[in-house]
Amino acid sequence: MKNDHWPVTQSPRPEPSHAIHADRGSGISPEQAAWLEAKVMLVDDEPLMTELIQAHLEEAGYRNFVVCNDPRLALARLRREKPDLLLLDLMMPEVSGFQLLEAMRRDDALRFTPVIVLTAATGADAKLQALQLGATDFLGKPVDASELALRVRNTLAFQRYHERLRLYDRATGLPGDSLFEASLDRLLVELAQQGGPDQGLTALYSISVPECQQVRESVNRATADALAQVITRRLEGLTVPGEGKRRINRNGNQPVRLARLSEQQFAVLAPGLANSDAVELLAKQLLASICRPVVIGSFEITPMPWIGVAVVPGDGREASTLRQSADLAAAHGRRQGAAAISYAAPELNAKSSERLQLGAQLRNAAQRNELRLHYQPKVSLTTGHVVGLEALVRWQHPERGLMPPGLFIPLAEELGLINTIGHWVLEQACRDAARWARDGLGEIKVAINVARPQFSAGNLDTLVRQALFDSGLPARQLLIELTESMLMSDVDQAIALMHELKKIGVTLSIDDFGTGYSSLSYLKRFPLDELKIDRSFVVDLPGKYADQALVHTIISLGHSLGMKVIAEGVETEAQRDCLKHLGCDNYQGFLFSRPLPVETLEALLSKGRKPRNGAQAKPPAPTR
Repeated sequence: MKNDHWPVTQSPRPEPSHAIHADRGSGISPEQAAWLEAKVMLVDDEPLMTELIQAHLEEAGYRNFVVCNDPRLALARLRREKPDLLLLDLMMPEVSGFQLLEAMRRDDALRFTPVIVLTAATGADAKLQALQLGATDFLGKPVDASELALRVRNTLAFQRYHERLRLYDRATGLPGDSLFEASLDRLLVELAQQGGPDQGLTALYSISVPECQQVRESVNRATADALAQVITRRLEGLTVPGEGKRRINRNGNQPVRLARLSEQQFAVLAPGLANSDAVELLAKQLLASICRPVVIGSFEITPMPWIGVAVVPGDGREASTLRQSADLAAAHGRRQGAAAISYAAPELNAKSSERLQLGAQLRNAAQRNELRLHYQPKVSLTTGHVVGLEALVRWQHPERGLMPPGLFIPLAEELGLINTIGHWVLEQACRDAARWARDGLGEIKVAINVARPQFSAGNLDTLVRQALFDSGLPARQLLIELTESMLMSDVDQAIALMHELKKIGVTLSIDDFGTGYSSLSYLKRFPLDELKIDRSFVVDLPGKYADQALVHTIISLGHSLGMKVIAEGVETEAQRDCLKHLGCDNYQGFLFSRPLPVETLEALLSKGRKPRNGAQAKPPAPTR
């Protein structure tokens, strides 16, 4: 299979369509021609001054003017004309230039209009006030014709460049969200007007490529940009099924249109497809094109996109509805797994409404005291005693009953609620463990899982200190579980934060070990106390010799780095005995106990308390 090679040092950025070029011969460049067509509005209470300025600009080639000599009418005229540039006098009776500037910056339609202030005032205070109110440039009276022409040209050039950055994706030069939305709107209006069966099917493909964002977070922006450029070139190279060689195009005036809507989302709009088979064939071509490995510098990346497909008119007749259908289909594909194609259907819209309602309820779940902690015991493979507990959050929904994390944690991450829920888990787990110690159940080490947004926020050490202080729990009784992927997203920052946590006295564990991409050179730098073997390595034990050898290697690695090793997902006695034989320290899983509500757990722990005569009671019996 052929790979695309794209050195990071050769990541070109698209040149703005209105960038300034030197004159070639005596002709006028297309960019200069575009500036000269710009609508320039003049607001000054002195007609002689506006006539003079207009004459200067006409000599420079400008020919599209709007003149207003009554400042009281200027704001309404601005709203109606929507000029590309305003030349504004400051010192005017009844309505000053300062007042007009202030009103423009409060107006959604005018707030970004560039304004060059013209005034005879020489004081610094007037200039500073104008700039604070949003003036783009400043030019003193009497106006020099050459300087005026240059200031107008440069302001228009910057404005057009800024407009391009707003409308087009920086890395690929593809149309962005607003341009694509307008293009889609126009097409749907045209299709509605034309009607008839001969126009074929119009399909919208929502393409989510998560690797674009992952590479930016874990490597750097330049590599992510290069990846997006490779994907763009691949998509533009495809021919749409049907008569003629219609290629996917970035030009919004062409029938088949390509856009980049966000960091990881592309879109392809394809009208005139013959039938549903052509819709499906193009989806498969898009998927196969993107999935080929990409080599960028020293990195090899295999994109695994989700593609959602919506078709006019069945999945929507308006731009917003059609896009929502395609996006929902892509989200459905994500739940199916990597590199998936999914088609919009009415039931997906119903599920979306349901998720919106669930999200609204989740926002206030903690305040309504609906969140619960269940605890799964961690057990010593040597003694059979409970040596710790892992706190796992549940949601006691008022109508749906107890909901496991798989049903609401992904939603919390999408809605930005994961930090709030994680903070609640930290505080509640510390309170529970401190209370158990006071009640004579022993000093039990409790573990909490930290999500990537919590760790990336940078204030986890502060929250931990506060939770320990408020609960009175000794730091040695708190274990924080971190995943490989969050540690590798920014290694230096992760190490610094981990050292801050170690200063507090808590212990640290690396969770789901073996499923991420950490290397030994980094792993030995992390101040970890525990290594947790992912359940995917345990499920096949005892299995073949190779399965045991792999787990034994992980255990040996953890011990060589001074860490305790725990295996999760242990469900059979054969798995437990094999892990004990391989030298693993602890385990957790359904063999000993499922995650338990607090009341059931406390009863279990009470059976393991020391009798008053000091003799050690037998370990509690396993709970299925």
